[in-house]
Amino acid sequence: MRKTLLFVLVLALGSAMGASTALANHAWSSYHWARTANPFTLQVGDNVNSTWDSHLDVAIADWTQSSVLDLQEATGSARGKCRPTNGRIEVCNGSYGSNGWLGLAQIWLSGGHIVQATTKVNDTYFNTPTYNNPVKRQHVMCQEIGHDFGLDHQDESGADLDTCMDYSSALDNAHPNAHDYEQLETIYAHLDSTNSYTGAVSAGLAGTDAKPEKKDRTDRIKDSTIVEHFRDGSKRITHIFWALEGPRGDPDDD
Repeated sequence: MRKTLLFVLVLALGSAMGASTALANHAWSSYHWARTANPFTLQVGDNVNSTWDSHLDVAIADWTQSSVLDLQEATGSARGKCRPTNGRIEVCNGSYGSNGWLGLAQIWLSGGHIVQATTKVNDTYFNTPTYNNPVKRQHVMCQEIGHDFGLDHQDESGADLDTCMDYSSALDNAHPNAHDYEQLETIYAHLDSTNSYTGAVSAGLAGTDAKPEKKDRTDRIKDSTIVEHFRDGSKRITHIFWALEGPRGDPDDD
């Protein structure tokens, strides 16, 4: 009886520890859009072709289930290699080359808040047999847009946590899970005194559609994160979703 009870206690403790690990905080630093009320409506510019349209639609529908934000699809206004637009997210696809990345999420910070963001998916890989799969496309689209709100990965070990915000090597999770929505509620629990998204009355948190001219330095925080510091105090932060094979190169400085 004592051995049985001890086994049950150990099993319960192990399960609790596993749940704690799986449900760890996965905010991307303290990055978030400034807003004076929840939920807030964030525009997502559609710059993708017909192959990606349905994947963007599904990602927008998934993330809009959050209690703190609503996504509104808008006509894309990105230029060149997916240039940002002040106050919103631009989503693009293109053949960006054999540089090692499947997707990029980039956010621009001013005054400590996100003021514009982009998501890019790389057709150079998604047009190959390895990645030309609707679930893999959805996994990457879902994750890169999630980064643009301030979410990080739930796990980077390759474990499958049934969320697009894990780094599962199978790329087999097309949607967020409940913990992603809970993390968004935590990130956006406090309100700000101003707004940094399109359609809101801002108070000095304007972003810039053009890259600042002077760069102080570039830091690589880890293999998948690059932070560029500009002399006006703003930053551009890039989150890289790497392919499973092939060479790895930094994204183009566009």
